[in-house]
Amino acid sequence: MTDVTPLRSVLYMPGSNERALEKARSIACDGLILDLEDSVAPDAKRAAREQVAAAASSGAYGRRTVAIRVNSIGTEWHDDDIVAAAQAGPDGVVVPKVNSADEVRALVASLEKAGAPDHTRLWAMVETPEAIFNVREIAAASERLAVLVMGTNDLVKELYAEHVPGRAPLLTSLSLSLLAARAAGVQILDGVYNDVKDAEGFLAECAQGRQMGFDGKTLIHPGQVAPANEQFAPSAEAVEDARGLIRAWEDGQGTGVVTYKNKMVENLHVESAQRTLAIHDAVQALEA
Repeated sequence: MTDVTPLRSVLYMPGSNERALEKARSIACDGLILDLEDSVAPDAKRAAREQVAAAASSGAYGRRTVAIRVNSIGTEWHDDDIVAAAQAGPDGVVVPKVNSADEVRALVASLEKAGAPDHTRLWAMVETPEAIFNVREIAAASERLAVLVMGTNDLVKELYAEHVPGRAPLLTSLSLSLLAARAAGVQILDGVYNDVKDAEGFLAECAQGRQMGFDGKTLIHPGQVAPANEQFAPSAEAVEDARGLIRAWEDGQGTGVVTYKNKMVENLHVESAQRTLAIHDAVQALEA
């Protein structure tokens, strides 16, 4: 089983807010996206870029995965953002509205030209109808692409849809993106939940995302971190079952049919159990 990087909770932090960047050092999220796009006013973009680059390269965030979200392709800030992000060397560079495999390859070329270290991976946001139609090619376009990030607010806007419980208008887009991520072997993050005071609705959406297969959820408020961490981590029961299933498989090899809790065990079940334990171990290491 390959190493697993927990991304249960990935919190957007406004890059122009120095206090927020400092506070992020003590928030128990798995990942941070230091934002230069939506949360930063046009007249604050340059200062935010310098501030975020310094924060990302500071080493002050411990074991958290740190990414920088740049401004979209074609904006007046994008090229300078890419250079600054590449030179800061975060774990990821998040690019909004990636619509094609060609854009992925161009972004990778730009990062490498700017001197991005090998560990700095591309995170592509999927948030337009065009991206949904191209998502399989986007996910497989480069080995440097490591994460797909669902931009559900923009998708709702582009579809002329509505935010509703259960997210019926988005299920096709979410499912296609999940299929693409799994086919390409990359991680995928669910979109944000906008009502930070609706704890019940947030938990329901986390549960839906986990059941669908997302690796974690992007967040807009520190109060959403703990529930996301709990929802996207294997439960104690799931860990116990995974260990028991693997023991049964190992004990029963060569004896014909293997069962665990009266259910037949096949290799695919063992692989799922191994993944559960790998995620559990990675979470334990992160929280140690």
